[in-house]
Amino acid sequence: TLVLLSKGVPQTMAAFGLNSFLDEAGCKLVFYLHRMTRGVSLSTTCLLSGFQAIKLCPSISRWLDLQIRSPKCIVLCCFLCWLLHLVINIHIIRYVTGPRHSNNIGVDKIYRYCSKLVPPRFLFSVLAVIFSFTDSLCLAVMAWTSGSMVLVLHRHKQRVQHIHSSSSSPRTAHETRATHTILILVSMFISFHVLGSVLSYRVTQLQGPGHGLRGISFLVSSGFPT
Repeated sequence: TLVLLSKGVPQTMAAFGLNSFLDEAGCKLVFYLHRMTRGVSLSTTCLLSGFQAIKLCPSISRWLDLQIRSPKCIVLCCFLCWLLHLVINIHIIRYVTGPRHSNNIGVDKIYRYCSKLVPPRFLFSVLAVIFSFTDSLCLAVMAWTSGSMVLVLHRHKQRVQHIHSSSSSPRTAHETRATHTILILVSMFISFHVLGSVLSYRVTQLQGPGHGLRGISFLVSSGFPT
């Protein structure tokens, strides 16, 4: 919800012609909140996949299953996700500014309601590596855990097929629906996130991205949190 509101409300207001409704503090807050909650959304979705896989997969030890399902462990993991993205997005407070009308090449006005100072090339490269690594790691874990759950469901379905002779068995139908749901969700998550990241990167690299490209980038990026 925070991801959608922090980006959707300013984008909507700018689409109606309100280009200077945020001051510098507002721009910093909106951009920082959006980037931070975007990362937290991906990380907590990855955690959820991990918890589900640990609960479902019999190969994981009973001790780990009990520890990971502890409320203290879940709260700690969520807290660490928030802390991580609070820290790695702190640069936004330095480089995002309020709306300005300037021909200064050091100012990159990629949004209609806020501007952004161009960071040094080295810092930009470091940040790109950090964000690419964290996002790729979360997506990889999500895909791996989802694949593990699908494999467990498939093996269980094969083991119980000799018990349920009817092909329309409710148990078999439940397992099939669960498998299809997992595959559809993880495919949508990864597709939306990867495509949204590519479009967002493209928007930041263009000197004057058009309103159409910005709108498409926003819609695709909104797919994952939606």
